[in-house]
Parts: sequence; C-alpha cells; structure tokens
Amino acid sequence: MSLTVIAQRMGITSFQRLVTGLVLSTLLVGCSSTKSGSASVVDRNNAVAQRPAVTTGQYVVRPKDTLFSIAFRYGWDYKALAARNNIPTPYTIHPGQTIRFDGRSGSTPTAVVSSSSSSPSSSSKTTVIRRQANGATTSTTVLAPSVANKPAPVPLPPAGPAPTGWGWPSNGILIGKFSSNGSLNKGIDIAGDLGQPVLAASDGTVVYAGSGLRGYGELVIIKHSDTYVSAYGHNRRLLVREGQQVKVGQTIAEMGSTGTDRVKLHFEIRRQGKPVDPLQFLPRR
Repeated sequence: MSLTVIAQRMGITSFQRLVTGLVLSTLLVGCSSTKSGSASVVDRNNAVAQRPAVTTGQYVVRPKDTLFSIAFRYGWDYKALAARNNIPTPYTIHPGQTIRFDGRSGSTPTAVVSSSSSSPSSSSKTTVIRRQANGATTSTTVLAPSVANKPAPVPLPPAGPAPTGWGWPSNGILIGKFSSNGSLNKGIDIAGDLGQPVLAASDGTVVYAGSGLRGYGELVIIKHSDTYVSAYGHNRRLLVREGQQVKVGQTIAEMGSTGTDRVKLHFEIRRQGKPVDPLQFLPRR
C-alpha cells in the first residue's frame, strides 16, 4: 500500500505521528548498537611531533634563540650540546653563531682531492683544497686520523635524581597522553578555559619564554636540575621571563590555543633532553 493511501486513510495528523515514531525508533536502535564506553573522542591535534636527536649538520642561531630552546627543539641535552660546541656556562649564544650537531667546528668549505694510506689502521695523508671567499684556492696535505682514532661522541653527563614535589601544571581534563613513538605525543595535554592559570610543576629557573619553537605556540621551559626540564606550550600569555626563579605552583602563564586548534596546555618533562612520561612524576588525582 502506498504512503499516499495510508495518509488518506489515517489523516494527516496521525500520519505525521507515525513517521515521527519510525524515525525515533531508528535512532534508538542505532544508539543501542554502541556499547557503553566503546566510543572515544580523539583530539587529532594533541600530538606535538618530535624528531629523534639530530646528530648531523648545523644550526645558525637566530634572535631570541637560547641554547636551551635549540637543545629542546633538536632532542639534545643542553649540557651535551654545549660541550660539543665548546660553549661554557652560562651557555650564552649570539645570533649568527653556528651550533654543530656532528661535533665538527665551523670552517671554510673544503674539498678532498686525494688520499693515501700505508695501512688501514694508520693515519692517511690527505690533500685538501680550501676555497677562499675571493675565489682563490690553497692546497694543504694533512694527516687524517684513522677510523679507529676518531674522537668518541660527547657523552651525556650522569643522570641526577628527579626533582621532588612535582605538582600538576593546571587543572582540567587529560585529553592526550604520552607516547614513546617518535611521531606521537611527547607529553600530556590538559583541556581548560582560555586564560586559566598555568603553574610551574616544580621549582626551577625559566630558561626559555617565547614562541620560536614551531608547534608549541607561546612556550615556557623551566630547568629544574642539570638533568630535568619541563615545558608548557600553547599559552595565551607568558607571565615569566628568562632567568627568573619560580616555585612549584607559581602561575607562569595563561592557558591558550597558540600553535594549535583548541584551548589546552601541552606539558612535557625531559630527562637529559629525552621526553619521559609526565604521569610518572605527577601525583595521582
């Protein structure tokens, strides 16, 4: 029987009720097919992608960079990076300065022409041509160390104990957890309201406050010891400056959405430059 005939026999009002009932029944059946707890909400923007520690090439310091921000960006322990580049405490760097990740010192580009060696284990004689800025070239024969005599990588300093008395950096719902996978979240994400206080998770010194690290928005980095630093990203406004001493629970910023698509705090703890799970340090709640 057609819908038109049914409508004529039942009347318009009754027919409308029938259609409404059928629609509601369909929706209820669809909802009941999803078991409680099986649905999940995924914040696809809560992952701040991090690369493994860079061990090749170099970086030219830009205005507002600090050694701490460069080490954080490229996965280095700041003291190891300073040692590799012969930068003494207090680790002052300048715009235009070259930071090497491969242990080499900055120099004029060179081209190796020929080399000879009396044995695989001995030093070889290498003729090197250096190109000068005016186009002239000079050649020099030098002794190149064998592979066995190459300097060892700069070792990391011994890991110190973790700071005690960690506190949560903000109140709110945990919407993103730490992942050890190199392409996923290297910290935790906490949802909140615009302007909500962001708190120092432990006592320390502010070593970076700015927006120079892509993907973090307005960022604060706090050094807690020679081993541990913490980072607070996506803030609306920063309330501390570099070099400032802070105490656990002190307000250091206002929560925001800079560098992301929603209001939240991205929080990381790094041990010798490597991200670790903040939930291992923060008190249960």
